[in-house]
Amino acid sequence: MTVKFTIPGEPVGKGRPRVTKKGTFTPEKTVNYENLVKITYPGKMLEGELEIVVKAFYSIPKSASKKKTEQMLNGQIRPTKKPDCDNVLKIITDALNKIAYNDDNQIVRAVVEKYYSPYPRVEVELREVG
Repeated sequence: MTVKFTIPGEPVGKGRPRVTKKGTFTPEKTVNYENLVKITYPGKMLEGELEIVVKAFYSIPKSASKKKTEQMLNGQIRPTKKPDCDNVLKIITDALNKIAYNDDNQIVRAVVEKYYSPYPRVEVELREVG
């Protein structure tokens, strides 16, 4: 079984937990994005070994020249800015725990790619292996 879905908006990475005198808490931006991932997920619970493909599309900077914009859209220039690939993957896999699978340790293969687009979003493909 394969499930594909798109999370609208600029990609967000998993934020580090904050420690205060009152305890530890997850940043609000992280919580909000995890909730967006949860409500966007259209599929059923997947079982067994899984693989995930994440394509993060970042908005093109307004300062980019026409030539540079064209290169970004053609994939000749790819984003090297934050959030990092691992943090984008982490926020999505954590959000899908108990919704798409029992635990993210079921994921045996992951591919994360970063691109530029006039329409920022994250495309996710999750599939059972075998």
